Amino acid sequence: MASEINVDKITPQTGTTLELGDSGDTITVTGTLDGSGLTGLNADNLASGTVPDARFPATLPAVSGANLTNIPTDLVNDTTPQLGGDLDLNSNNITGTGNIPAGNLTGALPAIDGSALTGIETGTAWQSTIVTGSTLTAVAGRGYWINTTSNQCTITFPSSASVGDTIELVDYARTWGSNKIIIDSNGLNYQGQADTSNVEYSTNGQALRVVYSGATKGWIPTSDDAVTDAPIVPVYSVDFLVIAGGGSGSSDVSGGGGAGGYRASFNNEASGGGGSSESSLSLSQGTQYTVTVGAGGAGTTSGGETGNSGSNSVFATITSIAGGHGGVTSGNGASGGSGGGGGRTGSGASGTSNQGFAGGNGSGNPVDVYTSGGGGGGASAVGANGTDGSGGQAGNGGNGVASTITGSSVTRAGGGGGGAYNNGAGSAGTGGAGAGQAGLGGGGNDATANTGSGGGGGSAGSGLGGAGGSGIVILRMATSDYSGTTTGSPSVTTSGSDTILTYTGSGSYTA
Repeated sequence: MASEINVDKITPQTGTTLELGDSGDTITVTGTLDGSGLTGLNADNLASGTVPDARFPATLPAVSGANLTNIPTDLVNDTTPQLGGDLDLNSNNITGTGNIPAGNLTGALPAIDGSALTGIETGTAWQSTIVTGSTLTAVAGRGYWINTTSNQCTITFPSSASVGDTIELVDYARTWGSNKIIIDSNGLNYQGQADTSNVEYSTNGQALRVVYSGATKGWIPTSDDAVTDAPIVPVYSVDFLVIAGGGSGSSDVSGGGGAGGYRASFNNEASGGGGSSESSLSLSQGTQYTVTVGAGGAGTTSGGETGNSGSNSVFATITSIAGGHGGVTSGNGASGGSGGGGGRTGSGASGTSNQGFAGGNGSGNPVDVYTSGGGGGGASAVGANGTDGSGGQAGNGGNGVASTITGSSVTRAGGGGGGAYNNGAGSAGTGGAGAGQAGLGGGGNDATANTGSGGGGGSAGSGLGGAGGSGIVILRMATSDYSGTTTGSPSVTTSGSDTILTYTGSGSYTA
């Protein structure tokens, strides 16, 4: 049974040291021990318990990490350092110039965030795969080996770029001379040129390094051939048929109207006026080309009235000249793509070289009842002269030319027939294909629209001249080249691998 001593204070009998119990004894305190006056405690003998925060100084002394081992890597992510329980280290609070010995770092270190690192040069990342396809989407910072042995290659650059972005391209097999590369700058400028042009490089063994300089100049080669610095606008071939508006006939024993000028390039088919087929046109991608379809000359509205010439048709550099009107009574025809026929005492007018033929002369007798006018010139033949006397014949219009540019054969641009005196037994002239026949005892007929043919000449008295036919513009190109950008609502058809645009009114085509 334990003994109990009741005292208020225990003090040493001698000196300042007070011992409680002997070595190995256990002293149990059942109440609360106020340790506020305890000093010099040996930490090695503190086995458990909590030291109040207030007992720590405001600034802790430096801690040596020499004996720290196996620190969990996730401790560096803790934002609240603690004492008690787990030890958490906040990397934001680790300062100083000392080093933790490498031998004291164990386990896996966390990944380093390099987002704040700048000015680090990484160089070009050359790709191990040789590019042999017809297309490549390039990535900034990479180098590519381009092998065009079998085909050309279109290389699309990034649609957005930062200053200093670099792309390198090398002719792997020295074949760019036979199969070029085409760079599509994908909306960004290339050497200051907007992306309406493509850039082509076609020198064997060429190596190209391109750096992005900013929005104004865009991509700029820092290494390439001097002869290929500037962008080259790509072109493709287009065949055409361009026919101008035909001229009208005149009143009163008049000449027939001449056909509109006829120019063609398709399939070696002839142009008008005995001309050979023209060369196809080369159109530049991104360029808008105006299409003008010439109107036919208006017919006459009263006796003794001179007819009207047609209007030119135009596409790009191709202009077809309007057909000339027929001469009235004693008047001459008007020159044009094809010339108008002369009145009964007039002369036929000239056509235009490689577009159409001349009109025929009138019969030459101003009073004979059999007098007649000359036929209008056509694309493939002159208009016939009018004849006089019993059984006289007004001049027939010259024939037109057939074309298969639309996929089927159609003849256009015939001359209008000449008019005959209405009291005789003569015959009115017939028109060439699509053209108006002349009147006998009445007015000449109108030509068919969009054939470029001439109108028929009127007879004596009340005979009025027929209107000329409006022109037409037809374009034919490879469907793979067709841009689909037009105005003026042309009809769009296909034949084989080609697309055909037929303009019966003015408009435009953007290549």
